[in-house]
Amino acid sequence: MSSTPFRGPVAARTHHPEETTTASLVRVHNEWDPLEEMIVGRIEGAQVPAPDRGLWAIEYPELPSIEQIPIGPFPRRVVDETIEDLDLLAEALEKLGVRVRRPDVCDHATPFRTPDWESSGLSNYCPRDLLLAVGETIIEAPMTLRARQYESVSYRSLLMEYFESGARWLCAPRPRLLDSVYRLPGSGARFAIDESEPLFDAANVLRVGRNILYQVSDTGNHLGARWLQRALGSGYRVHALDNLYDSAHIDTTLTLVRPGLVVANAARVSRENLPPLFRSWDVVYFKDVVDTGYVGHPISSVWLGVNFFMVNPHLAIVDRRQTALIRELARHRVDVLPLLLRHARTLGGGFHCVTLDVRRRGELDSY
Repeated sequence: MSSTPFRGPVAARTHHPEETTTASLVRVHNEWDPLEEMIVGRIEGAQVPAPDRGLWAIEYPELPSIEQIPIGPFPRRVVDETIEDLDLLAEALEKLGVRVRRPDVCDHATPFRTPDWESSGLSNYCPRDLLLAVGETIIEAPMTLRARQYESVSYRSLLMEYFESGARWLCAPRPRLLDSVYRLPGSGARFAIDESEPLFDAANVLRVGRNILYQVSDTGNHLGARWLQRALGSGYRVHALDNLYDSAHIDTTLTLVRPGLVVANAARVSRENLPPLFRSWDVVYFKDVVDTGYVGHPISSVWLGVNFFMVNPHLAIVDRRQTALIRELARHRVDVLPLLLRHARTLGGGFHCVTLDVRRRGELDSY
């Protein structure tokens, strides 16, 4: 693991302030500028929907059959304790001067259908999966799971408010998600989705100023990266990374701390496949993650332990059980606010997953 002192921004420092004449409530350029407004998810009404090919291929590929997916509501204790944990996170952010927003409570068991299939919802636990804020634009992602196609309804009042403030509100093309899109476990295919239509979860993306990192995986294909590049325009460069981690989102693989410092999951990232953007940065190849356990069947791996976010370049919110990570951040002069998500692995989301930063104080730069 690197312990080289922080040297500040290390790549091109050309300054390109974004022109604006609005008071947009959406304005965020990276993962570390001082946080001003954040959405924190909810767990009320969360459930595992009736299984389909996509749910099996993406969330439960280790199960031998689709019939073994544990459908239905999450245990009451898991829900009650997670409500407490999310409320404490929201309170902690408010004490730091951050404006906290929450989605509407939703009955995710309500069925819905398209011309091609029928499903029900999942949860509002992870806004990071659903919405992508870049600059003054907020994008509804073309989610890879059928159960999440109408999750944005719970955020509609917020999206309207952001739009009225001057934000650019886009919705990616609604995917059809036919059975043929999904590659079932045992098929031999590298990824669980094909390239027949643009697909990605917003959590496949990290913002590094004008550079946008996009992880090609079971939850994001190359067509999705191409659509995102065209939606954002020539002011940004979308880097499609297909050599990091095949399963799901990027935020258990790389966490950006500040310009010049990144934490990398040592089980997935090495000097050989490190994104070129970070070759002049200090990289903490972290491996001493703590398995925080789960109830029933886990949706996420132990690497949710490196799923944290920055309040500003000098303060991180980290799971308090990840003591080795907290010590490593301290070595790099990063303070930590230790909090708790008791059922992160059960529900499939750590602190970065259950939040969405929509406004940070800073300007658009190239790194």
